[in-house]
Amino acid sequence: MAHHASRSVYERLTDRLNRSPQGAPPSRSLFEILRLLFSEREAELVSVLPLKPFTVAKAAAVWKTSEAEARKTLEALAARALLVDIEGKDGFRYVLPPPMAGFFEFSMMRVRGDLDQKALAQLFYQYLNVEEDFVRALFAGGETQLGRTFVSEPALADDDALHVLEFERASEVIRTATHRAVGLCYCRHKMQHLDRACDAPQEICMTFNTSAAALIRHGHAREVDVAEGLELLHEAHEHDLVQFGENVRESVNFICNCCGCCCEAMIAARRFAVMHPIHTTAFLPAVEESACTGCEKCVRVCPVEALSAVSANDARHPKRTVARLDEDRCLGCGVCVRACAPRAIALRPRPRRRLTPLNGAHRAVLMAIERGKLQELIFDDQLLFSHRALAALLGVVLRLPPAKRLLATEQVRSRYLEALCRRFAS
Repeated sequence: MAHHASRSVYERLTDRLNRSPQGAPPSRSLFEILRLLFSEREAELVSVLPLKPFTVAKAAAVWKTSEAEARKTLEALAARALLVDIEGKDGFRYVLPPPMAGFFEFSMMRVRGDLDQKALAQLFYQYLNVEEDFVRALFAGGETQLGRTFVSEPALADDDALHVLEFERASEVIRTATHRAVGLCYCRHKMQHLDRACDAPQEICMTFNTSAAALIRHGHAREVDVAEGLELLHEAHEHDLVQFGENVRESVNFICNCCGCCCEAMIAARRFAVMHPIHTTAFLPAVEESACTGCEKCVRVCPVEALSAVSANDARHPKRTVARLDEDRCLGCGVCVRACAPRAIALRPRPRRRLTPLNGAHRAVLMAIERGKLQELIFDDQLLFSHRALAALLGVVLRLPPAKRLLATEQVRSRYLEALCRRFAS
């Protein structure tokens, strides 16, 4: 009986997570993950928190408790990186991060003894690598995705570098962040517990800005300065790792340095290639077949199997092969360029760029519209949005292209929102 009651608490927390644009499909594996991370009481409390950032006073009102008691609980959850505490002019605001990139990763960003990380790693592997629902919802649920690829800057020729916008450079994110931190790579740390990890460096994945500040404050990540951040980026380039970061132009909160064998994003890119689960860079590699020696190094380093070796159709050397690119699978990372000794590969601009959302709010609205969850953002805490918050969200909606505005109004079925959209369009 106790087990049944416990499971219902974690089901309710799953329902809360599944209301976010990213989603978290229910599964026995997910319930067991949440059971390891949250006590029953914590799961019950977190399951009724708002989707948007909230204050201690809001939590106290939702929980029907004193602010002192609410603050104590929130601080305990933030100390374990289950909530992110954001320091502002008026004190701290709290937010429950999504599972990824969020509290799943935070739980494995350092070696810790307060929970069984091996058991957690096994559950993560089951939920993300064996089962398909969560990864499909995360990476293939719509046109707007969680993450994007950053181009490998050493792979750029001087002329190409002129076409790279500042927000497309990982180095620029490092230089301009308010806070920078490094922690263990969740993916390789998880695989280490399963005896499947590769030999790529683990202490190399970076967080920035408000997320970094919170993780540094609670000892989940180590603070670094600009110089060390750039050194870590150089180390990633040396190990042919792909920079996969938050899909926003402003205030990027994370950049992971991904290998093709362990990392969830690269595995998803191969599993769901046709759905374009990761936003690509503005470049594609071009192979000069006359210069290609058929060494196949580029084929081996490509993390998403976008390059293959095909016959060169050379009558004098019938066994000779050349590299061939599958453009639909390619991320445009440029890792292959560095691997090519004869310099037979160079990056070229794609015919058109993909839209990168301005910030987290813009991305959340786009993802919510595409996944049928906009109404969850607007009415996210069983209490109505404040006028200011509703105005901010509607402001994002009204700046969307007409087709997406139409999708938004269909989901919310609000005469008020429909009238606003029509007025904006006229």
